Amino acid sequence: MKAVAVAVGEHCEVVLHDLSSREMDQTIYAIENGHISGRTVGGPSTDRGLALIKDEAADHNAFGYRGRTPDGRELHCSSVYYRNQAGSVIGALCINVDLTALENARSIISSLLPADEEGPEEVVGPNIDSVLDGMMESAIGEIGKPPPVMVKEDRIEVLRILEERGAFHIKRAVDRVAQRLGISKVTAYSYLDTIRNP
Repeated sequence: MKAVAVAVGEHCEVVLHDLSSREMDQTIYAIENGHISGRTVGGPSTDRGLALIKDEAADHNAFGYRGRTPDGRELHCSSVYYRNQAGSVIGALCINVDLTALENARSIISSLLPADEEGPEEVVGPNIDSVLDGMMESAIGEIGKPPPVMVKEDRIEVLRILEERGAFHIKRAVDRVAQRLGISKVTAYSYLDTIRNP
């Protein structure tokens, strides 16, 4: 118990319940980091412990379920029940991780990240060729199909996106876009003419 509590940290409560007597109001035999739930040795079982009395034969082991302290803090919990040779449940080892610190950290991180807004991302690269490559991949990603399975309308839409974003101001951009889409340079210029002169 101490090994688990020390390895995970002070936000991890580890509880050993003695369930052999069925005195459910005082089952806690040992506890590490009891400050999380406010419980001590001699404290009570939880509602999960009470449930096993109704159907002891069932498998009550549970992993990664949600818990909650009386003051509303969220817990990430797992419980393992132990049986004697006759099959009766005699004990339980429960691990409860207080998520408060993680939730606070997530809130802080979320506040620092940019809002998820619609629209194209900014392409940043070490040279103009890599910027164009990034622009092409972004436009292709918006279509949602790889170039080999695109139809004519898909390719025209890729060129339309790139035209709107100014890609064709880059030298030899039409050649490189045509090569990436698997079409001829003549076809690419034809599509561009359709886009520019609807």
